[in-house]
Amino acid sequence: MNKKQLEQSLVLIKPDALKNSITGFIFSQLSEVHTGARFAAAKVVNVTRFLAEEHYAEHKGKKFYELLIDHIMGKAHYPEQEKWKRRVIAIVYQGPDVLKSIRSVAGPTNPHQAREERPGCIRALGTIVPVKDAKGNIIDNRMDNLIHASATTADAEREIKLWFEPHDLPPLMRAYETEICTTHYYYKDGQLYDVYEPDSAFLLAPGDVVWKTDLEILESCALNEPVKDRLNAVVAKYLINKN
Repeated sequence: MNKKQLEQSLVLIKPDALKNSITGFIFSQLSEVHTGARFAAAKVVNVTRFLAEEHYAEHKGKKFYELLIDHIMGKAHYPEQEKWKRRVIAIVYQGPDVLKSIRSVAGPTNPHQAREERPGCIRALGTIVPVKDAKGNIIDNRMDNLIHASATTADAEREIKLWFEPHDLPPLMRAYETEICTTHYYYKDGQLYDVYEPDSAFLLAPGDVVWKTDLEILESCALNEPVKDRLNAVVAKYLINKN
């Protein structure tokens, strides 16, 4: 399979789309008939804050950051008593020019702009919701724009490796290099271990297939080299749906 055919994009069907039961419409619009894209992987995810913060790391410190976190975690759409409904559908799509074709079908990020410029696109079904404080005063706006789609090849690689392990994809559909792990790895409170610590989370064992770039980070962390700020981006995927 050539490099062009292996171009991939992460798509997230967000909680607002799930709550409004338009998942079928989204899948139809993103189908191979419309985009030339094929499924490479899919999973239903209860998004932890850990994962949400890594996904939106570039926006940390911006005034809308917490709105993004609450949105992708489902907090903005499902109250505490319904938190079991909080979920995202994460998908890897693959095909020639898949980034361009999926973003074209998705439409502009702002739903109002989407309806004006691209009626019929996915995000034209979204909306902008005023966010109020405890006193009922409008303090901001939240964009319910239904899906996330990778913007660039670099974004796609970072995002796919954040949400998916190599074994989530069939071997012939893995667009990024993998290696075989030779060490046990466990994680607890920001620290990496090669033996089990009480309450630590299991990550990898010898023989496991891992993204090459992730293994490089894990090996560097084990040697106390200065890549610790990248450790969470590796670990996040191994904690998906574990608790």
